[in-house]
Amino acid sequence: MKELNLGMEIYLLPTYFIDSDHPDVISYTKRIVGDEKDPVQQAVKLYYAVRDEFWYNPYNISLKHKELKASTLLHREKKMGYCTEKACLYNATLRVLGIPSRFHFFDVRNHIGVERYTQLLKTDVLTYHACSEVYLNGKWVKATPAFNKELCEKTGVQPLDFNGIDDSIFQEFSPDGREFMEYIQDHGTCHDVPHDMYVMNMRKHYPQFFPGDGSDFKVF
Repeated sequence: MKELNLGMEIYLLPTYFIDSDHPDVISYTKRIVGDEKDPVQQAVKLYYAVRDEFWYNPYNISLKHKELKASTLLHREKKMGYCTEKACLYNATLRVLGIPSRFHFFDVRNHIGVERYTQLLKTDVLTYHACSEVYLNGKWVKATPAFNKELCEKTGVQPLDFNGIDDSIFQEFSPDGREFMEYIQDHGTCHDVPHDMYVMNMRKHYPQFFPGDGSDFKVF
């Protein structure tokens, strides 16, 4: 890889949420990449593993600190997670290999396959939707491992591919021309989960799903 810019090391270090020093995260990463040495191909292999081995599930969201850890997703009996959890695991696996990674958060308007979810939320805006950014060949490249292939097939949308060179952000249209996802606000990048800001936005957009003490987010 090219020489890192000043301050890039923050995107390489393990954190509470991106626990890239956890032995199970390290073991998972090594199993996926195998003998591959090229950082671009390593990032691509890890992307498809996280995208498809863990189903996207926005109906079981917890904001408790432990639940957002990368290693927690690996340990779940049911291999399911939502966008932030999957991006967290992807970021962690990249850092295991010395590839800089970070979050990029957006508010999005979703159009296909989430009719029931938007009815529950009372809005079609999904706040703090997460993707990853990977530093490869001297530039940051966006990658969104949230939506597994099977889900995309069921909703009639092409799954997001990632080649390690071009941004892979969102499915703007379905194959028949229906609008699928629109990014409406950019919250910027973070080296770790900005937990306080994350919870504040969730409470602002979906107050009906917080229990009386405000400690967690429950759709049901």
